[in-house]
Amino acid sequence: MESFALHSLSTTATSASFSHHPSRQSLLRRISSRSPPSSISLRSHSVKPLAFPLLKPIHRFSTRIAAAPRDDSPPPPPSPQPPQGAKLVPLILSLSVGLILRFAVSVPEGVTPQGWQLLSIFLSTIAGLVLSPLPVGAWAFIGLTASIVTKTLSFSAAFSAFTSEVIWLIVISFFFARGFVKTGLGDRIATYFVKWLGKSTLGLSYGLTLSEALIAPAMPSTTARAGGIFLPIIKSLSLSAGSKPGDPSSRKLGSYLIQSQFQCAGNSSALFLTAAAQNLLCLKLAEELGVVIANPWVSWFKAASLPAIISLLCTPLILYKLYPPETKDTPDAPGIAALKLKQMGPVTKNEWIMVGTMLLAVTLWICGETLGIPSVVAAMIGLSILLLLGVLNWDDCLSEKSAWDTLAWFAVLVGMAGQLTNLGVVSWMSDCVAKTLQSLSLSWPAAFGLLQAAYFFIHYLFASQTGHVGALFSAFLAMNIAAGVPGILAALALAYNTNLFGALTHYSSGQAAVYYGAGYVDLPDVFKIGFVMATINAIIWGVVGTFWWKFLGLY
Repeated sequence: MESFALHSLSTTATSASFSHHPSRQSLLRRISSRSPPSSISLRSHSVKPLAFPLLKPIHRFSTRIAAAPRDDSPPPPPSPQPPQGAKLVPLILSLSVGLILRFAVSVPEGVTPQGWQLLSIFLSTIAGLVLSPLPVGAWAFIGLTASIVTKTLSFSAAFSAFTSEVIWLIVISFFFARGFVKTGLGDRIATYFVKWLGKSTLGLSYGLTLSEALIAPAMPSTTARAGGIFLPIIKSLSLSAGSKPGDPSSRKLGSYLIQSQFQCAGNSSALFLTAAAQNLLCLKLAEELGVVIANPWVSWFKAASLPAIISLLCTPLILYKLYPPETKDTPDAPGIAALKLKQMGPVTKNEWIMVGTMLLAVTLWICGETLGIPSVVAAMIGLSILLLLGVLNWDDCLSEKSAWDTLAWFAVLVGMAGQLTNLGVVSWMSDCVAKTLQSLSLSWPAAFGLLQAAYFFIHYLFASQTGHVGALFSAFLAMNIAAGVPGILAALALAYNTNLFGALTHYSSGQAAVYYGAGYVDLPDVFKIGFVMATINAIIWGVVGTFWWKFLGLY
């Protein structure tokens, strides 16, 4: 727009200079009637009024260009091309894990050769997810191919998880998240909370936290909530307060809001079954081990409600003391939010459709068991409504690459984990751990605490919550059950931890990368606050959960 304005100003100035004299006006009329379009175009780019005759400046301009000295310096060297194919060192390390297990370790008693071979392929696949020789989806596909080529699994067995209801529920959840972002509904809800609670920095943090908790059950992607709704709001508020990323002023406001929202996101995701994709995967894997949770949406919420809500209420205040912002009051924030709401205008038709569809979907998720409607069918109904009414179109779904990528590698991991269970590998591993725990004379509560802590802090090795679930959830659940831990308690606790460890590091989850990438938080602070808040969350969930889950009869 700025260049367009300057160009218009130049043209206006030229025309004005001609209009001062009648003789020039007549000349201009004659030129406009005879000159070709190219002449007019060249005249319009002049900075000064043109002298007579009109074409001489053009000739001089061309001569100046021709007479300009040539630059004989050698061209700069071309930029190096990015490496093609797999990264060599991560590839060798990832393959070595499986090859060593397959050929250097004898098949233990109680495990079939087929199961041992599948375990080696599975471990190589997991190693590749951590070391990233290729993108996640590509590496998972190679692992799937290896399981078929080596005749470890049949084609139908290898692809069995691609028809899983849970996998498709996760995929559809990405489309719901796109609907929230596309319609602006999520942005509007968060902005209202800023308007109501944003007079102080602490109130602003609580407003953002509560708005995410409200949106979470109907927007099952923590990464989409972070990148599509909350980070833009936080950046706007921070910049208006003079808090800039990568600058000492970041501690005024931006650093605190980023850390608070980042640490609270895990509790928001743990509060509702449909608030994060990995929650659904956890219940699917638990079912494969015989742990079936009746009325899962309600059961999940009841068990998570008290510890999650207490953590949500405590986290902004704790960080306000541990990582204090320099700006304590934000009197302009409600005004900024009100102005933004005014610019957004009244609630649009598509936003109302989104609200109604999400209320319908959540209602069916809650009452689906009574009505005989599975969760994935409820999600399919919701997506169909959004497509029929034009809130989303099919191009929106096709362009949601993360959904299709998740379908590919989720299904591979879930399929392999299920086949490892069917082949007895998981039960063999759990029996070995159970014998070790029995030799230590640990009671089931002690074993429960030890296994939960191990599952949590192993996440320092993972860059994905869902990858962690696919790799270790089944094995750790089986170990808990073998140690005497009640199955439903073990499954839910592992699932809740899956959300809480998403704030450990800058790479521990999708939302971690989003918030760290904003540039408001230094890397040492991410690790320090991540560990401290993980410890505090463990205390809150451990103490409150012990009494609450006993009250609910989970043990």
